[in-house]
Amino acid sequence: MQLTLGQYYKMKHRFYSKSNKEQNRIQFKIAIVAVSFNVLILVLSLLSGFYFFIFLCIIITLSIIAPFFDVPAMKKNGKLIYYSSLLITEKENKGTIIIHGGSLLDYVFVIDRSFSGKQRTNFILQKYLEGILNLIQACEETDNTSVRIKGTTYILNARTAEKIGLKVIQTDFLQKLILTYNYVNILISNSIAKRKIAFPKLTNIRTFESNIEELIKRKAFIEELNNKLKSAHTKTE
Repeated sequence: MQLTLGQYYKMKHRFYSKSNKEQNRIQFKIAIVAVSFNVLILVLSLLSGFYFFIFLCIIITLSIIAPFFDVPAMKKNGKLIYYSSLLITEKENKGTIIIHGGSLLDYVFVIDRSFSGKQRTNFILQKYLEGILNLIQACEETDNTSVRIKGTTYILNARTAEKIGLKVIQTDFLQKLILTYNYVNILISNSIAKRKIAFPKLTNIRTFESNIEELIKRKAFIEELNNKLKSAHTKTE
């Protein structure tokens, strides 16, 4: 049930619009910067005797750069599917589709840098809704509307989620552990979204679940909200 890129929408994504050679060049530069920074921290750690810093630095660096390598690779092999430039899903597994908001890679290459903090947040939400609509359409066309969906985000609030047919559930321990590990990554993404340094509260990150049949019932509302948000940021472009 994988969408062919451009089958339902034209995804504007500055990273994927580049050639493979250009993408590899970007990844190489990111790797060089990360390695150079860690070498510098290693030298400082050896000189100061505070060896803990190098281990902490490596963990944080890997968390930050991972999306720039993992996401394109998993997209290429079909493990991740883009339904909009800022909404990605894993392949369906045992009747469940795991949804992800855009990664740090997507935030860097998709969000217009001229947007204000509010415009960025509305743009991200609009891309979430656009992706959900494309997912609904794909499931309807494959007669797979009973499939369950689940995702965790800090952009979508509980009130809006309930309006579009999502139910808030408790975030499991493993997910909390992953979020804690990726805190700096989330901090950078949240700061890009707000256009200022914005420390995310892990308690504000919520997990939602539903099924496509429930979303179909709210499809008209989702389309209306999507068009409203899309119209707002299109005027500013």
